[in-house]
Amino acid sequence: MYQDKIEEYLRKNGFGEFCPKAVLFDMDGVLYDSMPNHARSWHESMAGFGIDMTEAEAYKYEGMRGVETIKLKAREQWHRELSDEEAQRMYAEKSRLFSLCPQAKIMEGVVDLQRNIKSMGMKIVVVTGSGQHSLLEKLADDFRGLVSPDLIVSSFDVSRGKPHPEPYLKGLAKAEVEPWEAVVVENAPLGVRAGVAAKVFTVAVNTGPLPSQMLSDEGAGIVFGCMTDLRDCWDELARPVVAR
Repeated sequence: MYQDKIEEYLRKNGFGEFCPKAVLFDMDGVLYDSMPNHARSWHESMAGFGIDMTEAEAYKYEGMRGVETIKLKAREQWHRELSDEEAQRMYAEKSRLFSLCPQAKIMEGVVDLQRNIKSMGMKIVVVTGSGQHSLLEKLADDFRGLVSPDLIVSSFDVSRGKPHPEPYLKGLAKAEVEPWEAVVVENAPLGVRAGVAAKVFTVAVNTGPLPSQMLSDEGAGIVFGCMTDLRDCWDELARPVVAR
């Protein structure tokens, strides 16, 4: 069912085979159903600084490093460049409001999916644009035995966030695999763009309000409607494919 999509990926990138040894997961909207909390926190915190940012826009910029999102909005609305210190101060307020939100649930199906991935001998890497310590510290506890602290790429590890490929290139390096030996799992347009730019086969799970076409337009090889759909199809998707 998915072989044609993978063969198309191989032809596009000039690779001879697809042989997954690692899966690179985004965090918000993929591991946690946390985007509604982020959207609310972005809207309220930016309003406090005089920046108009709707909750819907939070999904549009999802995956980008927080300080980069703030600098972009300030450039659009204030017509000036913010310093790193200014942007970080504003991001700290966004993080504070997020910490007051109800705890986000783990996305249904993702733990079973990761257990299956581990049983196949593959590595699991988390690649997130988050710089919120509270979230990063939760990962190893909530996904004990599945997510290892040394296989997490956060905003602290990169100079250029998504949609630049650097975060996923760092993820590949940490997993010690080549692009054709990995799969990216994303839910956001900018994250999909980053995975595709890193030349990794990228699947999208549409867990938010954006139209699935936005994910396809960014280059997602396959778009699933929910995480349980990906979980149920994983064995077929993870089969090695040799270019014809």
